[in-house]
Amino acid sequence: MLTCTGYAAASAETPLAPFTFERRAPGPSDVEIEIAYCGVCHSDLYQARNECQNTLYPCVPGHEIVGRVTRTFTRAGFVAGLVLGAVLGPLPARAAEGPTVFAAASLKNALDDIAASYAKDGKPAPKISFAASNTLAKQIEQGAPADLFFSADLDWMDFLAKKDLIRADTRVSLLSNSIVLIAPKDATIGVTMAPGLDLAAALGSGRLAMGNVEAVPAGKYGKAALEKLGAWAGVKDRVAQAESVRAALLLVSRGEAPLGIVYATDAAADPNVKVVATFPADSHPPIVYPVAITKDSANPDAAALLAYLRGPGAKAAFEKQGFTVLNRSATAAQ
Repeated sequence: MLTCTGYAAASAETPLAPFTFERRAPGPSDVEIEIAYCGVCHSDLYQARNECQNTLYPCVPGHEIVGRVTRTFTRAGFVAGLVLGAVLGPLPARAAEGPTVFAAASLKNALDDIAASYAKDGKPAPKISFAASNTLAKQIEQGAPADLFFSADLDWMDFLAKKDLIRADTRVSLLSNSIVLIAPKDATIGVTMAPGLDLAAALGSGRLAMGNVEAVPAGKYGKAALEKLGAWAGVKDRVAQAESVRAALLLVSRGEAPLGIVYATDAAADPNVKVVATFPADSHPPIVYPVAITKDSANPDAAALLAYLRGPGAKAAFEKQGFTVLNRSATAAQ
C-alpha cells in the first residue's frame, strides 16, 4: 500500500491541514484514477497517474473533501475507454477555473467585491481563501495550491521569497492600512493614545483581543505599537491572542473582550464595534500589503488577475473599504 497526503479544511476559519490515506500502489501497466468530491464547491477533484507518488488534492481553506472513489484500470482498458469516448463524442468541456488566491483575512470585504467585478467581465471567478498571513504562507510552503499570495505584511512574503516560492518579478506592494483600538459599539471606554498609555485600567477585568503577537501581522503591529507607547508591560499577560485579525475583531464584536486591536478597515466593516483611538503611524513598522504570483502557479489567468488588482476598478474597491493604495513594485529586500 502507498501512503498518500491530501490537504483540506472544515471551514473558512480552519487552517488547511494535511491528512493521509492508504491506496494500492499502481502497477507498471495500470492507470489509476482518483476522484475526491468537495463538499463546498461540489466539484470532482481528480488526477490520473501511473506513477507511485503522493497526491495533493486542490482543496483550500473552507473546502472539505467528503468522499473519495478510486478506480484502477489496465492501460489497455483505459485506452479502450478513450477510444469509446472518441466514438461517442467528447465530454462537455470543464469550465475554466479561476486563479486561487490565498489572502490575508483583513482583505475579505474588498476582495469579495473585486472578485465579483472580475467575474462580471467574463473572466473565470477567482477562488479566494482568507486566513492569517502566517497560516497561508505556511500552507504554501507545505505545497498547498495557490496562484497568488496576498499578505498583510512584508515579513511573510519575504518568508516565501527566501524559499523561492514566489515569482519575485511579480511582487507588488499594493496597499497600506492603519491599526486602531476598538470596543463594542455601546461601550463608554475612553483612551488617550499617547506615550504612557495605560490600557490595563481601561480593560478592567477583561482581556485585550489581538491577533497572535508573534505571527499574525496585525498582532505584531499591535505589540510594536504598545511597546512604543509604554503599554505592553501592563497588558502582556491579559491578551487574548486570536488566530487572525478577523477572529480578534469577532471577540470584541460579540462583547467577549472589552478592547481589541485590529486594522481600521476591519473596524469599518463591523457595525458592532467602534474605534476608540488610532495608533500613531510612527508607533509601529509601516503596514504594507504585498501580493505576488506563486512560483508553482500554472493558472494562465494569474497574471491577468494580478493586473486587475492593480487597476482602477480594484483601486476603487480597496479605497471604499478604507485601504490606501500604494501600487508600487517591490522586492524581498524592502
